[in-house]
Amino acid sequence: MALGKYSRVDGRKSSSNFCSTVTIVVFVALCLVGVWMMTSSSVVPVQNSDVASQKESNNDVTENTRMSENNADNNFANASNENENVNSEGSSNDNAGKSKQFEDNPGDLPEDATKGDNTVSSNREGKNSNSLENPTEENQEEKSGKKNREEGGFKSEDGNKDEMQNGENGEPKIDEKDSEAGEINETNASRGESGDDNKADENSNETKQAYKGNSEKEENKKDTKPGQDSGEKKENGQTSDVFPSGAESELLKETTTLNGAFSTQATESKNEKEAQQSSEPKNQSGTSWKFCNVTAGPDFIPCLDNLEAIRNLHSTKHYEHRERHCPDNPPTCLVALPEGYRRAIEWPTSREKIWYHNVPHTKLAELKGHQNWVKVSSEYLTFPGGGTQFKHGALHYIDFIQQSVPDIAWGKHSRVVLDVGCGVASFGGFLFDRDVLTMSLAPKDEHEAQVQFALERGIPAISAVMGTKRLPFPGRVFDIVHCARCRVPWHIEGGKLLLELNRLLRPGGFFVWSATPVYQKIPEDVEIWAAMKKLTKSMCWELVSITKDRLNGVGIAVYRKPTTNECYEQRSPNEPPLCQDSDDPNAAWSVPLQACMHKVPIAESERGFQWPEFWPARLGKPPYWLLSSQIGVYGKPAPEDFTTDYEHWKHVVIKSYINGLGINWSTVRNVMDMRAVYGGFAAALKDMNVWVMNIVSVDAPDTLPIIYERGLFGIYHDWCESFSTYPRSYDLLHADHLFSKIKKKCNFTALVVEVDRILRPEGKIIVRDNVETINELESIFKSLHWEVRMTYSKDKEGLLCAQKMMWRPKELETVSYAIARRN
Repeated sequence: MALGKYSRVDGRKSSSNFCSTVTIVVFVALCLVGVWMMTSSSVVPVQNSDVASQKESNNDVTENTRMSENNADNNFANASNENENVNSEGSSNDNAGKSKQFEDNPGDLPEDATKGDNTVSSNREGKNSNSLENPTEENQEEKSGKKNREEGGFKSEDGNKDEMQNGENGEPKIDEKDSEAGEINETNASRGESGDDNKADENSNETKQAYKGNSEKEENKKDTKPGQDSGEKKENGQTSDVFPSGAESELLKETTTLNGAFSTQATESKNEKEAQQSSEPKNQSGTSWKFCNVTAGPDFIPCLDNLEAIRNLHSTKHYEHRERHCPDNPPTCLVALPEGYRRAIEWPTSREKIWYHNVPHTKLAELKGHQNWVKVSSEYLTFPGGGTQFKHGALHYIDFIQQSVPDIAWGKHSRVVLDVGCGVASFGGFLFDRDVLTMSLAPKDEHEAQVQFALERGIPAISAVMGTKRLPFPGRVFDIVHCARCRVPWHIEGGKLLLELNRLLRPGGFFVWSATPVYQKIPEDVEIWAAMKKLTKSMCWELVSITKDRLNGVGIAVYRKPTTNECYEQRSPNEPPLCQDSDDPNAAWSVPLQACMHKVPIAESERGFQWPEFWPARLGKPPYWLLSSQIGVYGKPAPEDFTTDYEHWKHVVIKSYINGLGINWSTVRNVMDMRAVYGGFAAALKDMNVWVMNIVSVDAPDTLPIIYERGLFGIYHDWCESFSTYPRSYDLLHADHLFSKIKKKCNFTALVVEVDRILRPEGKIIVRDNVETINELESIFKSLHWEVRMTYSKDKEGLLCAQKMMWRPKELETVSYAIARRN
């Protein structure tokens, strides 16, 4: 009994001592944790502090507590090191409390965008660390992100310190794409930015914005291809910017000026077709897309394949059947893919060969194979670089032209060329090697798919014909017009077609004519040469050179347009006549051809009075004829407007488009700016291996002459109609505030379908517009099974990047269009 009693007493004493020991251990541990947290608060990211607190709350307070603390110390040390790598030059600055992610708008993206960045960063480090793996921590992070999204942005608890640390610097998250396609879509965390990029923006905590993305895709991030940095620090110190703001954003809002410097193409073109009536966009909920049931199949061009309109023509002797005849109601059906279609071969390999199944037409190979136009080789169509007039290669032919007339000076004096009757456009394709930009032009005729071949090869081209209407270009813009046996009857009907070239040529520009009448002596050619000799003399064109190439066996005649009106005034008789003073040479949209000549400008301040500066100096300088007394598109004096636009787009392209959207630019060759204004976007892409078709809408300020003056090219167009190009022509479309304007005047859905038609599968579109329009486009693109790679909005302005996929519907259009009827 006594033994048992003493045993109970010893047990109580032992238990009491053990409890006291545990209490002391717990107290000491908590003190150490508190001291450690206080001393480490200046370097521990807010997010990781939350994680540490969560971890400690889940651990028992035993002697293992010290081990947990040691592990936590190591984890936070790793996190701190990672944070230091992310913000390599002072990101832990206590006063700033953040790093500046965007050069002109730091730290202003929402929680779900930055959370994706941290997930990626954690995944990369997590392979060598066991930190940040607790599911409870993930739930806490998700709740925190949700709360911030509901509030519309970030705001620190004390109002001074920014919570965006450890990569949470306002970078938008971008959906990923399979690396085989080169579209690794990483987020753009601020990994190693310059010291200037660490300055705080005192207003950034009050900024409200929205970002839409799929955060779960970040968990499966793949490695980028070489050159696709996706937001990491660049050698030149440049960072990615998704949506530049500040002063730059003013460019998004044009100023309506009653007496501005630029009239519209619609005003200039007196005989322009009336604008189509506005129609409300169709409800996209539950949209069911169908194939176009048309005879042209995968090669359908709505305005050129309008069979009903062509059948109703009274005459076709002036090539009326090759001109545009757009349906009253643009189609809203989708164009099929050719069977066996594959992603286009990249430039410059594409200049030599393309996939046969992408353009499965062999007629030209059968007709012109012996002239080295195109040949069939296994699964490819190959292009040896020849043509009817240069069977031994385009480069030899190009160099021969300059040897004949050294003043041509390819790539310096002569920069922008129009190639009429281009064939498969090998002439323009090889002029890229001489730093020359060529607008290749040919009709959709019995020479099957010649323009389609050109575009598939990565060479600029449009489907058009010299018929009864002016070509859709301003007057006096091309440095050279070229025709290599282009089968255009220049001499007939008073020289009406050659006079159209005279309208397009700059004063002092060259017309290079390589055709059989120049060097053959058969009766028909002799007759044509005599007629051309008489016509060009009456037009005051100077015959600069006639030479014959012994290798190719062809002759070349080079003419030069006058730079003064002296010759015009001395002619007798006055044939062809001079155009009336009221005739605007820039009016080009559906304007009938006239057999007259426009005078050469004689005022020093008038465009065309002098030749532009040599390329590339002409690219960045405002044209001499832009006066400060003129008001530009954005409401500033015209030269300042031009410069501001150029600087804006350089900033956007460098900070955002090149590295911020996850685009593999090696896959991009054919680019279209659907609303170009001054051509600043194209100018900013100068050093990229791309060409840009600049579109100026007929109802927009007529700035297309400015685009040509700076050594770029483009075309007038009405986006209520189809564009004159084949399906699957472009790799990238850029639309700056275009769709919101179209919504007010014509069928919005039809324009989206047109975008789907001309964009290649796996091609991208970048849209900048108001938030309402961006949201509507996102819904339609998703219904088309496109991948919406990123959307971003701020201050009612939005940015969307989407990629067209290979998906096509299975059902044919049930309602036959007039353009699809068969006999």
